Amino acid sequence: MTWTPLIHTERASVTECVHFGAIAVTDTQGRVLASAGNAQWLTFTRSTLKPFQALPFLQGGGAEHFGLDDAQLALLCASHNGEAAHVRQVERLLAAAGQTYKRLQCGCHVPYFKELGVAGPDGPYDERHHNCSGKHAGFLACCVQHGWPLDTYLEPTHPLQQAIRRDVAQALGVAMDDLVMGTDGCSAPNYAVPLARLAQGFARLASGGQDAQFGASFGPLSRAMRAHSELGSGTGRNDAAFMRAGRGDWVCKVGADGVQAIGSQSRGQALAIKVADGAKPALFAASVEALDQLGWLDDAQREELAPWKAADIFSVKGVQVGARRAVFRLQPGEAG
Repeated sequence: MTWTPLIHTERASVTECVHFGAIAVTDTQGRVLASAGNAQWLTFTRSTLKPFQALPFLQGGGAEHFGLDDAQLALLCASHNGEAAHVRQVERLLAAAGQTYKRLQCGCHVPYFKELGVAGPDGPYDERHHNCSGKHAGFLACCVQHGWPLDTYLEPTHPLQQAIRRDVAQALGVAMDDLVMGTDGCSAPNYAVPLARLAQGFARLASGGQDAQFGASFGPLSRAMRAHSELGSGTGRNDAAFMRAGRGDWVCKVGADGVQAIGSQSRGQALAIKVADGAKPALFAASVEALDQLGWLDDAQREELAPWKAADIFSVKGVQVGARRAVFRLQPGEAG
């Protein structure tokens, strides 16, 4: 079994859409504790990879070298809205490294805050507003610290990207040769890994300073992500809402095209979800349902995350016209 139905949407009691996907729940050692669909499905990590792409910078003492605080560390891992607070932190990161936004090679898109209807300027926009600009600013800072070339920092053969590949493989428990490389929307190398390995990486990230190999980096990164969840995502975004609901225990990161990872420090566990068609409402609904089935939610957290489960579907006028419901059950270990 590869994909399994995760979410149905219904209208007038007729199943209108079926969203297939897979879920893996693991501990820090990579043991699959529960699953739906194929826990070993090979999937691109997309922006869930960002905390691990920051490892060479943190492991090399970059945060101390440039005097970065938690707000700036959160931006290294961010898929942000491009709001004013995000742009300010990107500028601080760049200034610390003696660079300007014109060095960023992420390109520019209309910032997410515009898509979400959040108040903000009408433009002009530039690379600072790109959701990955914090990650790219960190890339530049790492290159400045080590004297590596700046113009080619996205090339797979660049020393930075080689160091990232090494640390990603070790953090996710994958052999370097087994990492399948592609290119992300921000033009940086990205890797496809089995879903369970992504979950393992987030269980280790959530464990923070307890991790034997990367604790010195996972500690400050996970702390920053929890403390500054709005900087890591933004107004109206799911990662900020989920981490608030996690009450300081969860580290959450969404990725494009239907990827979500959530780690729990207290449990030493994490889940990773891939929705095959990339639909965000289905991804968020499946995430809340998986957390509930795992016993991670109390009544207050269920209520807080209910909007992301979006069980009722409404028309533009506010009339209930359908329903969204989970149709999966997590099975112990790997589903057969």
